[in-house]
Amino acid sequence: MAGHQCCSNPPTLDPSAGAGHVEQLCGLSTYVTGSPNAKHAIILISDIFGYEAPKLRKLADKVSAAGYYVVVPDFIREPFVLEDIANNPLEVWLKDHGTDKGFEEAKPIIETLKSKGASSVGAAGFCWGGKVVVELSKVELIQAAVILHPAWVTVDDIKGVKVPIAVLGAEIDPIAPPELLKQYDEALTSQSKVDFYVKIFPKVIHGWTTRYEDEDEVAVKSAEEAHQNLLDWFAKYIK
Repeated sequence: MAGHQCCSNPPTLDPSAGAGHVEQLCGLSTYVTGSPNAKHAIILISDIFGYEAPKLRKLADKVSAAGYYVVVPDFIREPFVLEDIANNPLEVWLKDHGTDKGFEEAKPIIETLKSKGASSVGAAGFCWGGKVVVELSKVELIQAAVILHPAWVTVDDIKGVKVPIAVLGAEIDPIAPPELLKQYDEALTSQSKVDFYVKIFPKVIHGWTTRYEDEDEVAVKSAEEAHQNLLDWFAKYIK
């Protein structure tokens, strides 16, 4: 079910990327950016390639510039290595890197952010991280959610969401294809519990919002649009 697109165009990881810095948060190495005195916090939850992905950190910096304290925890620890896929296929890697563990480890981070003065916390998840964010949304540990090209999120998962959620998906994505995204839309519409929207971006593939090719003008423009959608959603429900 994971599909090869989960692994397409992997980032070149860089532990020094970004304008922020890495510190320990609830026992996890965490990229942090923005003012720790900000009244609103955002957690970005990575895909299978982890928190050292430069474009993920670049987005974290962009979100922090909008007035948030942003944390990107290293839930993954051992990023998936595409070059080692023959010895460690994604399905095997996932057995030791379950989203359920990410969900449990996110709980104390949210509590810590609130204890430090954050009056509201939002979360955005990419691929693997999308599933974690949906689980947090089911138990209302966050105030708003954005999931981008999510993986392993079922329609039943979506039915359990209890906070405002934006779903940003790709037209060319066998992991979360447009047909599934439309089922999310129908499920959320029938529930009538929370504000939401589901958006399908044309001509882009799974992972495009943080793994776009710089030379691909369509993907870059689309990623920037998705980033703005994310910012607008949090501006509406977190601030």
